[in-house]
Amino acid sequence: MSPTLPTSPPESAPQRLMLIDAFKAVASQFIVLHHLAFYGPMSDFTHRIAPDLVAWFSQDARMAVQVFLVVAGFLAARSLAPTGALADTQVPLRLIGQRYVRIALPYIAALLVTMVCTELARQWMAHDSLPDAPGFWQFVSHALLLHTLLDADSLSAGVWYVAIDFQLYALLLGLLWVARGVRGPWPQVLVAVVVLASLYHFNLDADWDAWALYFFGAYGMGVLTAWATRDALAWRRGRWPMAALLALVFLSLALDFRARIALALLVCGVLAAAQLHGWLTTWPRSRVVAYLGRISYSVFLLNFPVALVVNALFTRYGTLDPVVQTLGVLLAWLACNVAGAAFHHGVEAPLGRLGRRQKPVSVPAPAPVPVPPASSAP
Repeated sequence: MSPTLPTSPPESAPQRLMLIDAFKAVASQFIVLHHLAFYGPMSDFTHRIAPDLVAWFSQDARMAVQVFLVVAGFLAARSLAPTGALADTQVPLRLIGQRYVRIALPYIAALLVTMVCTELARQWMAHDSLPDAPGFWQFVSHALLLHTLLDADSLSAGVWYVAIDFQLYALLLGLLWVARGVRGPWPQVLVAVVVLASLYHFNLDADWDAWALYFFGAYGMGVLTAWATRDALAWRRGRWPMAALLALVFLSLALDFRARIALALLVCGVLAAAQLHGWLTTWPRSRVVAYLGRISYSVFLLNFPVALVVNALFTRYGTLDPVVQTLGVLLAWLACNVAGAAFHHGVEAPLGRLGRRQKPVSVPAPAPVPVPPASSAP
């Protein structure tokens, strides 16, 4: 017996998706801690106190990227094509422009802050976590979201994901545009084909990690989850095709197991259950979690430069006592969140309004990721 499913809210009355906020809130904190563990020198001293914990955050915590990939695909489907198809009234180029403005303006502002913080930190410490002084074209390539494709040195940790998020959105929009006007489930079929192409080929080759196709397996599973569970009729029609796709995903993992894809699959399962049973918008009820979810993009953008400055201060003025340096790590964690909150209210929110449609929609900022430059993507 099919559960009674809530319909997606109309664009004129957007709702907070509390479970999504929770995913973003928790995973974004893993991102901050990953960067604090991966980029020293304070964490080098903390490693002496808790070597296993620091090693885990340094390496394994970056799998939180899969949470954000699935969430990004899930929300893009709800925003671009809540019924499973692109509306005739939607203009792809305009949507691309709106998406660029929405994510890139705060990102460019954060890059400027990063460059200032990097030079400030350089006055107090010399460490390999400090990026080199940027060149003009290096900055331009970042601003145009081409830095991963041009293999430009990264100006900040994790900013490759902003470019990947934009590529994934554009790829999904392109698939929806190709299928527009064709009757039947062709958008879902096209997305499923690209998901399988990613899982069976592109995601197995690290040379593709600068391109959306490498990550579309997780992102596309989020898209298909949103469509298949959007209402009772969609679930009745789509559960068997989704079961077949799930079997093929499991087969891809049997042939070449990837923990990151298994995690993405788990997140899809939780989102599907939440949307099917109506608690996507109602659980967990926590103002703190909801707030941390809202500011997660700003925390992502600002955590690296803030951490650099705190590391530099403790290197220059702190003692080499592991306890003191560990207190510096905890202080940096707090400072990253405070700076992210200030940036959200002072920069991201005002700039983000420029990229919104005339009717408000529930399109979140791109999910932050804890991975160093693209060449090191998982």
